Amino acid sequence: MRLRALLDTPSLGLRLLGGEDELDRTVRGVMTTDLRDPSRYLSGGELVLTGLAWRRAPEDSERFVRILAAAGVAGLAAGEAELGSVPDDLVAACVRHRLPLFSVVEDVSFASITEHVVRQVSSERAGDLAAVVDRHRRLMTSGPTGGGPEVVLDLLGSDLDLRAWVLSPTGRQIAGSTLAGAGPELSTELAARLAGEHLAAARSGRRGPHRVTLEGAGGTFSLFPIRHDGRDLRQTLLSDWLLAVEADAGDWPEERLDLLHGVTQLIAVERDRRDAARTVRRRLAQEVLELVQTGAPPAEIAARLRVAAPVLLPGLGTAPHWQIVVAKVEWEDGDVPGGPVAQSLLEEVLVDPGTFGPEPSDRIAVAHTGDEAVALVPLPVPDEPGDSSAAGLHAAELLSVVQAPLGRGLADDGRLTVGVSASVHSAEGLRGALEEARHARRVAAARPGRVCAAGHEELASHVLLLPFVPDDVRRAFTARLLDPLRDYDRRHRAELIPTLEAFLDCDGSWTRCAGRLHLHVNTLRYRVGRIEQLTGRDLSRLEDKLDFFLALRMS
Repeated sequence: MRLRALLDTPSLGLRLLGGEDELDRTVRGVMTTDLRDPSRYLSGGELVLTGLAWRRAPEDSERFVRILAAAGVAGLAAGEAELGSVPDDLVAACVRHRLPLFSVVEDVSFASITEHVVRQVSSERAGDLAAVVDRHRRLMTSGPTGGGPEVVLDLLGSDLDLRAWVLSPTGRQIAGSTLAGAGPELSTELAARLAGEHLAAARSGRRGPHRVTLEGAGGTFSLFPIRHDGRDLRQTLLSDWLLAVEADAGDWPEERLDLLHGVTQLIAVERDRRDAARTVRRRLAQEVLELVQTGAPPAEIAARLRVAAPVLLPGLGTAPHWQIVVAKVEWEDGDVPGGPVAQSLLEEVLVDPGTFGPEPSDRIAVAHTGDEAVALVPLPVPDEPGDSSAAGLHAAELLSVVQAPLGRGLADDGRLTVGVSASVHSAEGLRGALEEARHARRVAAARPGRVCAAGHEELASHVLLLPFVPDDVRRAFTARLLDPLRDYDRRHRAELIPTLEAFLDCDGSWTRCAGRLHLHVNTLRYRVGRIEQLTGRDLSRLEDKLDFFLALRMS
C-alpha cells in the first residue's frame, strides 16, 4: 500500500504535517517505538509510530529523524496523547530529511493503525493467502465462535502447506493447526528446544526469522518473533510468543516473508487483547499483596480472596487453597526494571507445560513490587486428604521446565531466581506464605546458575542459613578450613578436597568411601590423616565434620 491511502481512511485519525510530495512511497510494514535509536529494528519501508517519549529536548528530533531517514522508512506518525500537538522541531526535521510526517489524534490507538496497515499490506502482497487477511477478524473474535490464532495457522496449512505453532518462551504450545491430517503434534521436548534456540538467536542480535536445524527433529524450522515493539529486547523477550514454522525461510521470496511477518503482527494484536484481559487479575493480586504487606486484618484479606476466587477459578464452589511464588529478574547493568519483566514471565511459566492454549494462564494473578513479582496461585481444595491433584507447584518441577530455554534468553548478563511457598488455606496464612516464598528465593539466589529455584521444603534445613551469611564471614570461614587443603592439592596433586567430599558424603564410612574412590582403605586413612594434620581438626568428631560440610557448601 502507499502512504497516500492512509489519508483516505478517516477512521485512522491521521493528519498530514509535511511531506506531501512523498506520499507515493510504499508501506511494507509498521513499527511502534519510543527508542532514541531504533535503527537495529528497521529494515526499510516501515510506517513508524511513536509516542515521542524519546524526545527530551528539541535537538533530539533531528537525530531521531536522521536515523529513520537513513533506514529508509516510509513515513513517521506521532501520537498526540502525551504532548498534544506535534512539536515544531520535529516537523522541521522531517521537512529537512524529506520524511512524510503525520499526527495521530488522541482517541485512535496505534494498534488500530497497525491492524489496518497489516491487513492492507498482506492482502496486496500475498494474494496466495489473502484469506488470512480477509478473515482476520475471526482471529480477534472472543467467545465460543472465535477462531483465535488457530484460524491463521489453519490457513497457513491449507493454502501454503506450512505447519506452524505459536509457542511461549518456555516452549508451551499456545496454538497449533487444527486441520485433520496436519501431521504429528509438536512434542514438548522439541517445542522447548525451539524456544531456547529462538531466545539465544534473539539475544545474539540476529534479525528474524531464525532458521534452526535440530538433531533428531527431522527438518529445519524458521522462528519468527511475535510482538517485539522496539523496546529494549530484555523487557519483552522472556514473555513474548514466537511463531515456529516447519520450513526453511531462507529459500522464500520476499513476498512470502512479508506475509509471515504480517501474520505475526496479527497474532500480536490478539496477544495484546489477551494481555489487556489480565488487568483485572493483576489488580486483584496487587490489592491482596498490599493488604498482606501492610498488615491488614485477616478478615479484610479474606474478603478480597473471596472476590479473586471466582475470577481465577470460575465455577469453584468453595474457597481454594493458595500458593505464593516470588520471582526476581536481574540484569547486570541494572538498566532494565526487573519487576514488570518478572511479572510477565511468571504469567507464562506458572502454567503446566502440557496444557494447550492461552487460557490456563488466565488462572494466575501476578503483581509486581520493586524488582520482584509475586504470583497468587489458586489451588482447588483436595477432595480427600492426600489428593495429589491439588498438591500445587514444586520448585524442582518448575525449574526443570524453564531452566533450559530461559537460561539461553538470559544469556550471560541476566538471572532469574524463584521461590515457592507451601499451600495455605486461609487469609491468616498468606503473610507467612509470602515470607516463605521470599526466603526460598533468597536461597535460590545463593546458588550458581542463570535460572535457580527453591521451595518451602528446603527451608527446614541448613540451606536456609547459608544465603544470609555475610560474604566476608563466608570467605574467612571457608579459607580457614579449605585453603590449606587446596594449597596442598595444588603442590602435590593429592586430591584431598575430593577425598573430603566423598568421606562426608559416605557418612564417614571408610569402606564405602574407599570403594567410591577406588582406593585401598589404608590410602584413604592416610589422606584423611593428612587433612586432619593440615587443618588441626578431627574427622571423627561430629562438630568438625559439620564445619567441613558447611565450608564445602559455602565455597
